[in-house]
Amino acid sequence: MVFVLALVAGLWYWIGQSKLGYTFHAVICQPIVMALPFGIIAGDVTTALMIGASVEMVYLGMVAAGANIPADECLAGVISIPIALTTGIDPATAVTLAVPFGLLGVFQDQIRRTIQAVFAHKADKYAMEADVKGIERCAILYPMILGFFLRFPPVFAAIYLGSDVVQKILNVIPEWLTHGLSVTGGTLPALGFAITIFIIGKNIYLPFFILGFFAVQYLKISVMAAAIFGVCMALLITFLRREKVQG
Repeated sequence: MVFVLALVAGLWYWIGQSKLGYTFHAVICQPIVMALPFGIIAGDVTTALMIGASVEMVYLGMVAAGANIPADECLAGVISIPIALTTGIDPATAVTLAVPFGLLGVFQDQIRRTIQAVFAHKADKYAMEADVKGIERCAILYPMILGFFLRFPPVFAAIYLGSDVVQKILNVIPEWLTHGLSVTGGTLPALGFAITIFIIGKNIYLPFFILGFFAVQYLKISVMAAAIFGVCMALLITFLRREKVQG
């Protein structure tokens, strides 16, 4: 099982961050999406989705301003979710494991960009020669090959060779430190929500956020129910505004 998880995770990271066609890569790179196939392979979809959702909340408000990613949620997910499934660590601890890998993904991306500058200069040369095939190779083929060697081996090795190491480390970690990591991991999703509110939040919309929070806390409705009510309210406001403008 560990070998299959490592293989799928390495390929997932390579394909997801290759951004072929800039179509579904934003979806593929989300931890909550990749959690489903990882859970199917490990035979525990429920736990995988719980871990994926916990990691996802950390990166909810992440925006790649100027194409410079502040963190690599894809690398964080493809490593933390399989390792958590194979070692049995709880979702909160998995979040603390994911965050450092998310930061390492930024450095890996900078290395890739630096090397790929060579392909851009080579593409300029092909453009001067009107070599369309050469430009396509520089834009697609060469970056894909480079991306495979930069992305697949580290992820595969971290999961296939690292799960036992992680388990040994967890066995010798004192209980107070493990509890501290769990508490820290539990606060990180709140940071993700805070970033989301900071980016897309406006003063006029904050009452809706507060209303949803208290509806879940005190009326004991599920998150799904709150989401449905929120969508209905958003559509109602949109339709009323449109009717007012037309009238």
